[in-house]
Amino acid sequence: MTATTSHEGMSITSIESASHEEIRYCHDQRTGLRAIVAIHDTTLGPALGGTRFRSYPDVESALEDARRLSEGMTYKAAVAGLDLGGGKAVIIGDPATVKTPRLLEAYGRFVDSLGGRYITACDVGTTSQDMDVISGTTRHVVARTETAGGLGDSGYSTAYGVFASLRAAVAYSTGQDDLGGVRVGVEGAGKVGSHLIGLLLDDGASVLFSEPNGEVRTRLLERHPGITHTESVLDADVDVYAPCALGATLSPSSAEAITARIVCGAANNQLADPGVEFRLAARGIVWVPDYVANAGGLVQVAVERAGGTLGQARTRIGKLTGFVDEILRTAAADAVTPGQAALRIAERRLRKAA
Repeated sequence: MTATTSHEGMSITSIESASHEEIRYCHDQRTGLRAIVAIHDTTLGPALGGTRFRSYPDVESALEDARRLSEGMTYKAAVAGLDLGGGKAVIIGDPATVKTPRLLEAYGRFVDSLGGRYITACDVGTTSQDMDVISGTTRHVVARTETAGGLGDSGYSTAYGVFASLRAAVAYSTGQDDLGGVRVGVEGAGKVGSHLIGLLLDDGASVLFSEPNGEVRTRLLERHPGITHTESVLDADVDVYAPCALGATLSPSSAEAITARIVCGAANNQLADPGVEFRLAARGIVWVPDYVANAGGLVQVAVERAGGTLGQARTRIGKLTGFVDEILRTAAADAVTPGQAALRIAERRLRKAA
């Protein structure tokens, strides 16, 4: 860490990083706020990424999460053709016990101290209502409620992007232009996974899902009586594995256990080890890079920032089908993995902009 400065009573510390443009840690003693903003790259535009609010075992773990997630946002925006950079924020603590309007207002002041280089939005542990509160102390915020002039929570848009990406992967792999009869295992039925399940069912897929929260599980089974719950979908007999909880579920051992031929989900940082992607490819498993599949939420908030409508956002999200098809065909033509192909496309755009 380098010099610590004060901003409206906050202690803000700059953290040195060779891979990121800027990382700052904020501690506000009045509200208990402890937060980190990581700006990875602003070549294409200001860094935009959600605020993750959750308990971490220590500050170092929170910092690593912010670093990894912000880097993913850079490539997500580049592949999706958005004029935005990559950034991410984390607030340390259990939102069920420490989240208050005063803390969110303090966080808004922290975001504002970056002068627009970082724009925040929703993520795990934060909602559109929270963004409304944050907007009281900074204008550098999106994903507000429709009442407050935003386009609302981006959970459905993220799910729609995964759905469009999943359809493209199935079409590429099998030639089937819908999901009729396709067995999909959805891991995690939160605000993204639950929407994805509905979209899959409407397109004819059969769904197996895992969800540790009993109340969420019960509500989902009541809403969709035709779906089946299981403790683990990762090694279940499915055609598609859709990780939609927290990341790092694709490890060297799980890559061997997967029976699905396609992996496409909303979770960030799905690869516990970069080498896992090559193991999946060696087994003939098509992996849609997470930062491509889950780009729908980013597209929505980018459209909101530009003053567009929800309909315009959904139209643009639907184009992820074409992006995924391009990535998979490029990977086959160049004899590389889908992750390598996506990275080449993103880096080509970044180099051109630079």
